[in-house]
Amino acid sequence: METVLRISGRGSLVMTLNGLTSGRTDILRKIVRASDCGAGIECAPPSPSERQPERTQVILSGTSGQLRHAALAIASSPGLFPELSNKIITLLDYYLRSDYKIDCRGKILDLGSRTHIMGILNATPDSFSDGGLYVDTDRAVRHAQEMAAAGADIIDIGGESTRPGAAPVSEEEELARVIPLIERLASESTVPLSVDTYKSAVARKALEAGASIINDISGLRFSPDMAKIAADYGAAVVVMHIKGTPRDMQQNPVYKDVVGEVMAYLEEGLELAEKAGVGREKTLIDPGIGFGKTFEQNLTLLNCLDELRTLGRPILLGASRKKFIGTALNLPVPAERIDGTAATVALGIERGACVVRVHDVMRMTQVARMTDAVLKNKF
Repeated sequence: METVLRISGRGSLVMTLNGLTSGRTDILRKIVRASDCGAGIECAPPSPSERQPERTQVILSGTSGQLRHAALAIASSPGLFPELSNKIITLLDYYLRSDYKIDCRGKILDLGSRTHIMGILNATPDSFSDGGLYVDTDRAVRHAQEMAAAGADIIDIGGESTRPGAAPVSEEEELARVIPLIERLASESTVPLSVDTYKSAVARKALEAGASIINDISGLRFSPDMAKIAADYGAAVVVMHIKGTPRDMQQNPVYKDVVGEVMAYLEEGLELAEKAGVGREKTLIDPGIGFGKTFEQNLTLLNCLDELRTLGRPILLGASRKKFIGTALNLPVPAERIDGTAATVALGIERGACVVRVHDVMRMTQVARMTDAVLKNKF
């Protein structure tokens, strides 16, 4: 069975097919070329480590229209390539889709209208960038209100630091930090609230207090009943990738293919959500920048962010003030990484991010609005 692995590109699209024998590759090449669709078709030689060297990787390239034409030509050769045509068209539809809407328990976020801003509110003493600033509930509420006034479409509230090397906190401590804050904000603001937690009990209490989104760094892995709780409460879910746990994730993370492995993890997380009853239209995906990735791996993910669009869900990007920005710019102090963050926001939107999770809401809202104006003629 042929598998469509990737589709990426800006302007001319590049689609990678995997697992074809050399004989079937020749047949596919003839079909595409005979269709006169204008799409290019090339074969990549197997790598030295390929377990099945007799199988070939095929690269199709062209505009979306040319690739659709090629897919129709493949479909007209019944029996030769079962399901391949539908896979190509489905991935094209996913890749080009921009009309996402997320139902946050009654409040609809129209992500296709413009880039949305998720403001970070850390009710923790030890977060990497602003730990200790908002442990006081009154001060945290004021900051949330300021972010909403500055353009935040979502407020993401966390009660446990997940910075590299962080030790976990107890469920009781996390609840004490976030629940009073969520209750206050739910009663005083109309901005949707997200709870940044991997503990299902915390998520449940947060949803009861007024949150409408679960932002789970584990991609629904650390708490087996997290997806079920999201389904029971009708919550939206951010499925994020992580390798390891916050305590050990930066201890030499190794990937054979960081983009492919992140995509596979996210797809599995989406399947977990669906099986538990969370509608696919209520999910977002996050590649987990900085969560079990080296400097180079973070850069690769950012550069290839558009490949995640083929999962068919809106992308949330959280790169704000992170260490890889400090490494690139030689800025050890997180608060000094605002301009570097702005570059990741603009690039992320260009690559397909629908939501950006940021500390500096006013500045990044301006970056997002200007990027939208250039790319989408939306302002």
